[in-house]
Amino acid sequence: MSQAKPHVAFYLRMLSGGGAERVIVNLAQGFVQKGVKVDLVLNIVKGPYLEQLSSEVRIIDLKTPRLLKGLPRLARYLKKERPQALFSALHYNNEIAILAKYLARVSTRVVVSERNTLSVRAKNITGSERWSPLFARLSYSWADGIVAVSQGVAQDLANLTGIPQSQIQVIYNPVKTLEVQNKAKEPLEHAWFANGEPPVILGVGRLHKQKDFPTLIQAFKQVREVQTCRLIILGVGPEKQKLITLVEELGLKNDVAILGFAKNPYAYMAQSTVFVLSSAWEGFSNVILEAMAVGTPVISTNCQSGSAEALDNGKYGLLVSVGDSQAMAEAILQVLSGQTKSVDLAWLDQFSLENITQQYLDILGIKVKMAVLENGLINE
Repeated sequence: MSQAKPHVAFYLRMLSGGGAERVIVNLAQGFVQKGVKVDLVLNIVKGPYLEQLSSEVRIIDLKTPRLLKGLPRLARYLKKERPQALFSALHYNNEIAILAKYLARVSTRVVVSERNTLSVRAKNITGSERWSPLFARLSYSWADGIVAVSQGVAQDLANLTGIPQSQIQVIYNPVKTLEVQNKAKEPLEHAWFANGEPPVILGVGRLHKQKDFPTLIQAFKQVREVQTCRLIILGVGPEKQKLITLVEELGLKNDVAILGFAKNPYAYMAQSTVFVLSSAWEGFSNVILEAMAVGTPVISTNCQSGSAEALDNGKYGLLVSVGDSQAMAEAILQVLSGQTKSVDLAWLDQFSLENITQQYLDILGIKVKMAVLENGLINE
């Protein structure tokens, strides 16, 4: 008689269109494929990634957008369902997850994930997020495990909290290489990608101060003065109108398109001549890996942190200083002239969903048994 499946829960406020949420969706799929029972606990069931979630993932709706109000509800879930492990990402879900375990008095292993360089983020963000370093310092030592998405994030977190870096495990974000490559082949109905049209420069990310799209737009203006080309930005966020105004002020309205959230950004990546990450800071950039996976040349700011790690310190893409529109323009012109760096696909293997899923199973303390049947290997 087979034993019950191991049981893991993921906790987020909602499935908004950010990188952390996409990682959770991918990990949930990876866990299901390993034979793990997966719950996704959300404060509110909302967000564009819901439709990408595996049908085998059970959604638990706490029915409140307020994290503190959701604390006793999360505790009741833990006490009733008793998953072996709970994984949380983002502030202040992480702090709530830790508190919920002790409120519920359960043995569930709680692992939290730090996805950004907190010291930089806190200096650049207004509102409650600026207190995240303090709350991390007060609460993270009570977690059963801590994950950082890059070596830079781990070092920054250790410096902020006093937690030894040896107690913070670095696990990079996964990239579903084959799926990305298949989606990249899907048709893209946009006039700018028709035969004979000028090359397209692509930026992808939340329209937020962190992504520093104004520098990309300023760099594009300089490139546009030398060579005919166009710029597409995919994403939604609070700075949309600011970016539209900047585009109009620079006289670039006919050559810049801000298209919003794209269900399939990979088709845009594959057909663009160059992908540019202009971020002022990052934890670890998924989109860099995805652009590399489809063979699109990458330019990135050498921001703190993660980008240089993804590009092997510039071996697989060009790195420029944060906020330097001139250096970014020169790098774009270099790529447009045909000077690109090829990517060894073996480099991407370390970021595969299979490898990253196993690393998460290990830190969550989940052991997956395998059984050999006549039709091959399956999870027991």
